[in-house]
Amino acid sequence: MDHRLLPLRFTRMSPLGFAGSVLFLAFFIAALRGTHFSLGEIVRGAPYMGELVAEMFPPSLARLGPVLWSLLETFQMALVGTVFGVVLSLFLGVLATRSLTPNVAIYQAARTLIALFRTVPDLIWALIFVVLVGLGPFAGTLAIMVDTVGFCGRFFAEAMEEVDKGPQEALSAIGASRLGTICCSVFPAALPSFIGTALFSLEKATRSSVVLGLVGAGGIGIELKVSMDMFMYSQASTIIILVFALVLLVERFSSHLRQRVI
Repeated sequence: MDHRLLPLRFTRMSPLGFAGSVLFLAFFIAALRGTHFSLGEIVRGAPYMGELVAEMFPPSLARLGPVLWSLLETFQMALVGTVFGVVLSLFLGVLATRSLTPNVAIYQAARTLIALFRTVPDLIWALIFVVLVGLGPFAGTLAIMVDTVGFCGRFFAEAMEEVDKGPQEALSAIGASRLGTICCSVFPAALPSFIGTALFSLEKATRSSVVLGLVGAGGIGIELKVSMDMFMYSQASTIIILVFALVLLVERFSSHLRQRVI
């Protein structure tokens, strides 16, 4: 009988795989207890959620002008931080590409720096930059820039690793410099991936910039925090709706641009 005609079946699990699955299940159950996960608490809190939603509507337009200004500042932080982050990612991505980096030490240093930027949350970077440059949108912009380098640097390097090596070898054979090879062969081949990653990064930065205001790094986050702390829920709902509209607008624009360019 041709085994290709038989329906797909689960393969028998090895003893090591079974032991690993049991350990994972035990850890997951322990994690449920550690996080105090409780459906009963959700059910008991449902009436309070209903009261909160009732107090949020109708949204208040009393401070619409300052809120819109803060929303614009939020998007400006995301845009400037993303642009500078993408530019720095191109430079760092080249150094983190095995076939383009000058030597192994620089390759490892670039990879480590990108990993550091990526693993530390943007909220922590915002706290650090608030200490360095003070309260305000500049600290938030720097935090977004560093977070963008961590995100784009890795994907840019992987995109440059995957491009066809043939054109690079041809340019090298006729005496082209390393910089000329990168600009004339690697970047054009990896450009669609660069654009897609940069647009995803802008979407991510727009969402991130909303919460950076909670630590004093500018943007509309501080407006939302003050509204919630002062129990001004109708004003908070206005901010949430405007943030939702901004993020949705950026995502739609980004998606449209990706479809046209890539």
